This record gives sequence, structure tokens and C-alpha cells, in this order.
Amino acid sequence: MPYESISELPKSVRNLPSRAKTLYMKAFNSAWEENDLMQDVSREKLSHESAWSAVKLEYEKDGDTGDWVKIGEAAGKHSRHALRHRRSKSGGPASQAKAHA
Repeated sequence: MPYESISELPKSVRNLPSRAKTLYMKAFNSAWEENDLMQDVSREKLSHESAWSAVKLEYEKDGDTGDWVKIGEAAGKHSRHALRHRRSKSGGPASQAKAHA
């Protein structure tokens, strides 16, 4: 059951910013179309999972307000995503210790 408009989206998505809702709807519809051989129950579950994954690549919940915001815009702080990325690029404490040795 692909969505034709944002107003049809489930309640769990209504607190997202409008662009995130659009992203959710497009990702859901795309996953729905790609999995046309699956039974509807499984197909719908997979489509919702795909849609949430797409949203979470670009948006995160602000830890202070609980609002969904673009990654990196959470109350002017470094987002969890940005911090995780920075840690993985630096190689963590072990590689830092080697660099100072």
C-alpha cells in the first residue's frame, strides 16, 4: 500500500520535519515497489524499516528537545553521527597512542 501523500503516513512519522516525511514516503514507496513478490505483511514491514533507515541517515533526535533534526544541527552541538564518524576516522585511542609513541 504505497502512500500517495504525506497526510496518509502513519502516526509514528507525524513528528518528523516535512522534508523527512517526504523522504520517508519516497523510501517506503520505493521499497514497496522493489519487493512486489513478497506477501503484503512482510512487504509492509520491510518497507517501513527501509523508510526509517533512510530517515535516520539524514535526521536524528535532538537529545535535549526530542525533536527530529538534520544530522549535525542538534542545538548547535556535535551530533552522535558526527562524533561516531570522527572517532572512526581517527582510528580510536590505540592508533592515537601509536602516533605519540
